[in-house]
Amino acid sequence: RAGVSKSDFYKHFDSKDECFLAAYDFAVERMRAAVVDACAAAGSTEWARRVQVAVVGLLTLLAEEPALAAIVLAEGLRAGRGIYDRYQTAVESFVPLLREGAPAGPGGQPVPDATDEAVVGGVAALLSRRVVAGETADLAGLVPDVLEFVLTPHLGTEAARRITSAG
Repeated sequence: RAGVSKSDFYKHFDSKDECFLAAYDFAVERMRAAVVDACAAAGSTEWARRVQVAVVGLLTLLAEEPALAAIVLAEGLRAGRGIYDRYQTAVESFVPLLREGAPAGPGGQPVPDATDEAVVGGVAALLSRRVVAGETADLAGLVPDVLEFVLTPHLGTEAARRITSAG
């Protein structure tokens, strides 16, 4: 389908698995860049605003590029142990982005690292299920729910809902 001969393909890759890994890594970097670029474009140092634009940027990218969403969130989970380990590493790499500048949780207590890991993992699991179900085009519609889920541990339910409903 790519219009590349076998000999040209093997000039660039030793195997189909190596090609898949390169495509997978490229897709993960596109996702990370969407998050980082959205935050930079927002120009805000307020944590909740950065999280909001990051969620919008990520879900918009995935909805607009279903092949990218599929390779990371569906095919990567089916491709075997080596890719699954890469998937876990990719998911974990978003945790520091979430924690950067995050406020203490409600009551002033710090939010445990494991909570942020669970939030990022939960978002990845939700998105994976939607992509596998063929609902990639609808991912941008999940922004309010995902945003509330991500903000709540740090801000509390009421504040998270206020931000979510304000758009």
